Amino acid sequence: MSQYKAVIFDLDGTLLYTLEDLKNSANYALEKHGMDTCSLHEIQYRVGNGVQKLMERCVPEGLENPEFEAVFADFKEHYKIHCNDNSGPYDGIPEVLARLKEQGYKLAIVSNKFMDATRELAKLYFKDTIDVAIGETKDIRKKPAPDTVIEAMKILGVTADECIYVGDSDVDINTARNSGMPCICVEWGFRTRKEQEEAGGVIFANKPADIFDIVEGGK
Repeated sequence: MSQYKAVIFDLDGTLLYTLEDLKNSANYALEKHGMDTCSLHEIQYRVGNGVQKLMERCVPEGLENPEFEAVFADFKEHYKIHCNDNSGPYDGIPEVLARLKEQGYKLAIVSNKFMDATRELAKLYFKDTIDVAIGETKDIRKKPAPDTVIEAMKILGVTADECIYVGDSDVDINTARNSGMPCICVEWGFRTRKEQEEAGGVIFANKPADIFDIVEGGK
């Protein structure tokens, strides 16, 4: 019998493919202000620390640019409307969430994506399986700080010993470590297995079904 009672998931690159919509919204805002746009590859390696950090990395000189706040506001406005144009769950994800739910596990999403988009996408794709969805807010530190994971555990009524975290990046590996729980690193997300190994990842899921097996194995 598994020691775990809950599974906490990252969103972008773990449950959902979201790069195209992030790229399109970033480029809409950049283009509107006469700035160079970003390739999909550039966006892939700038995500993970929240959308403000994404735009800091896309806007020349970041926060020092006097137009930054206007660009960021345009990005957020566009993304609210277009966050689901080309996004969707990775193949096999809905099925593995359903299997976990059937076995009685509590499931949560903890993301650095801003709260409205996190909850909207969670409701759209995972309303029957995800119990709690927490995104970035101004009053709580984002990942890799453990604060949002602690908040999820509080709502779920579980301890760190009863949880396992699932993500696709160094941010997730550090989040799990800071929260006192193991991390399942997925191989289909925004960072390669090698990059995750270099960040300290040791448990890997090659396909979504592996998540179920690892959780059920209890280690």
